[in-house]
Amino acid sequence: MSEYQYYEFQAIDRPLTTAEMQELRSYSTRAIITATSFINHYEWGSFKGDEDAWMAKYFDAFLYLANWGTHVLKLRWPSAVLSPATARLYCPGETVSARKAKDRMVVTFVSDNEEGEDWVEGDGHLAAMLPVRDEVARGDLRALYLGWLLAVQSGELNEDDLEPPVPPNLGRLSASQSAFAEFLRVDEHLLAAACRASPNVDDRLPERRVLESWVAGLAVGEKDKMLVRLMAGESPGLARELLSRLDRERRPITEATVTEGPKRRTVGELLRAAEEQQQIAVGKAAEAAARQKREAFAERKRYLDGLVGREESLWNKIDQLAATKQRKNYAQAIERVIDLRDLSIHQGTEVDFSRQLETLRVKHARKWMFVDLLKQIAGRPSKYTLDFEEFGDRDRVQ
Repeated sequence: MSEYQYYEFQAIDRPLTTAEMQELRSYSTRAIITATSFINHYEWGSFKGDEDAWMAKYFDAFLYLANWGTHVLKLRWPSAVLSPATARLYCPGETVSARKAKDRMVVTFVSDNEEGEDWVEGDGHLAAMLPVRDEVARGDLRALYLGWLLAVQSGELNEDDLEPPVPPNLGRLSASQSAFAEFLRVDEHLLAAACRASPNVDDRLPERRVLESWVAGLAVGEKDKMLVRLMAGESPGLARELLSRLDRERRPITEATVTEGPKRRTVGELLRAAEEQQQIAVGKAAEAAARQKREAFAERKRYLDGLVGREESLWNKIDQLAATKQRKNYAQAIERVIDLRDLSIHQGTEVDFSRQLETLRVKHARKWMFVDLLKQIAGRPSKYTLDFEEFGDRDRVQ
């Protein structure tokens, strides 16, 4: 099987210059390059650029996907939006890591599936996850916490390591966060266990009066600098930066937050809780499967009850369908044979059914295809037999 590697870079806070686009073109003649993106895939060759260098210089987001199971996502924020201290809390190692590049923080998420996967195209994955960047910029740290959970399930943390502050609303992820968790293959049971310590809060943007009050409290000189930055086009992400700052001032993540907030669980406690969640999920799935099986049996039973008294006409119809020597009619005939077989089990009249079936087989013995289908029925146990033994009135079968 040939290889498939997909690379996509996105520039969000500022577009690429013409010179930068020409520089990127020198790395690939076939890549799709625009003022905001570089996209290419490889079946035989390989990427000739440096992902980290490009993220430091040009881009705010990067996605890599390979058909042997590797998924990589890199996101970049201004340090004023995502501080190194906050990044360190949620990005502890190789699976999820953070580094500072000038006045930017770049976070890398890596998910590997050793079993590989089916051929999956890369188009659309990054677009579905990009809103995560804005969410983090506004102070919503759920995506970073999901990254930390990825580090937990990868086994690179010690059992006595403490979790970072659990963000609220972890149990109701946004669409982009759900896509993010799916792309990184975050274990659903581990996530469910983590949600136990995540409160549900109103996560809407602050009301306008709150914004007005906060802006009024800023120093005039600071406001002037912000307006100049905005007018000069130096800060396309200024709104996100200000909202993030407001959120941090209203709900700051400090050492006091970490020590005085809800009790922080250890990695070992989370893993054990995840095992419990898995057992609960398995039990619920088994209950649901059993319920569906009972309901299916009851529905089949009601259908068979409706056939009582019509047995002779059904055998006659089967005989007529077999006489046509047409494959499509054979299929209809076999469906009716199965109905009559299940009805005989339902009524405890299997002997009569076997005698009628043998009569049918002898009469149409020269129709080898039809006879072969009858043999297949005779050679396979009826699903209704097993269901009847489990759910039916066994006293009726003597």
